[in-house]
Amino acid sequence: MDQQLPRQIALVRDALLPDGRRVDVAIEGDTVAAIAPSGTLSATAAADGSVLDLHGSLLLTAPAEPHAHLDKALSFDRIQPPLGDLGSAIDAWRDHAVTMTVDDIADRARTQALTMLAGGTTAVRTHVDVLSGHGEASLDDATRGARALVQVRHELAGLMDIELVALAGPHAPDAHVEAVLDLGVDLIGSAPHLADDPDADVDRLLAIAARRGLGVDLHADENLDGPVTLDHYARAVRDWPRDRQYSAGHCVRLGTLGPDRLAEVIADLVAADLGIISLPITNLYLQGWQHPVATPRGLAPLRALLDAGVRVAAGADNVRDPFNPVGRSDAFETASLLVSAGHLTPDEAWSLVTDGARSVMGLPVAGVTVGARADLVAVAATNLVDAVANAPAERSVLSHGRLVAVTEVQRSVAAVRPTEPAVV
Repeated sequence: MDQQLPRQIALVRDALLPDGRRVDVAIEGDTVAAIAPSGTLSATAAADGSVLDLHGSLLLTAPAEPHAHLDKALSFDRIQPPLGDLGSAIDAWRDHAVTMTVDDIADRARTQALTMLAGGTTAVRTHVDVLSGHGEASLDDATRGARALVQVRHELAGLMDIELVALAGPHAPDAHVEAVLDLGVDLIGSAPHLADDPDADVDRLLAIAARRGLGVDLHADENLDGPVTLDHYARAVRDWPRDRQYSAGHCVRLGTLGPDRLAEVIADLVAADLGIISLPITNLYLQGWQHPVATPRGLAPLRALLDAGVRVAAGADNVRDPFNPVGRSDAFETASLLVSAGHLTPDEAWSLVTDGARSVMGLPVAGVTVGARADLVAVAATNLVDAVANAPAERSVLSHGRLVAVTEVQRSVAAVRPTEPAVV
């Protein structure tokens, strides 16, 4: 931890933008106030360090993570689960969850959140399990995860924005869901595709959301076959108040639908302005284990969604837990996978982890634009393609106009031996 951080920044000097311009960026409070050619803006270089000189580093909108599981993060080494599909991951996690304490969950969640912040992620929406087991847990046990994440959200307030989603499995009684929400959790979530009656489970959770006036973010259709719940969900919230967000993560079943059926579902998504969150690393890992030949990829149909005007975001989802044993806690990794596995351009990929994510999360616009939130990340890269390809470790991170993280790298490489003259 650096006791000199966070630090308010008034001027970012000599930043490289993706369009090739070198600029100075003035910041007032948490907002970008002015952008001008490099060397033309000035600020008092006081001892408080309010000037950040980037010396030509690439300055980008800071990423936002629209779908995380901070309560599960970094548990893989403790659980040592078998590698496998969604069902085996759920079983391994459920067996471990009964052993967790509030402090244990909070410690892992805090570590994970700070790692993400160091990488440039300044806002996180994290699901937190309603720990009901098969419905038999006590109220105190069911709320362990929520109590831990509410604590971490409070500790990190001012450094990063954290939204909490109550992830209620099909066996979570309504009383447990209500108790988690009473702790200050922001949105309703569930995984209705795991229920015996998926549409009924959607309706159950939507009824709670309507009663409490909350937004909704469901795990939806996280399988390569089986029922589709997205259209039912979209039609149900189509006329709901728009002062809150409605979204769905995973949605890999859409990638297996024929064109006519897909068009029908997408039309419902557009009509409801339902945000879709693609989660490439976790779904590429979890999906397709039953298909050893021509293994299908677990991705939402990104191109079709974007072309139709659906608001699309992307995130990392799980990090080093039974649902994903790897992951670098880095939006550049997500963006790179969107290019290679999702066939997006680097610009489109970065937009999904920044502007798209913030839109789906209901956050103010951020970036190097006058009037935008000064949530920014500077990396040692020559352009956006270089940044997405190499994910440079050297970074400076601004959240709400304050410098909150700096990573510096020193590299030494062996000298090249001089070429011997050719013998003729």
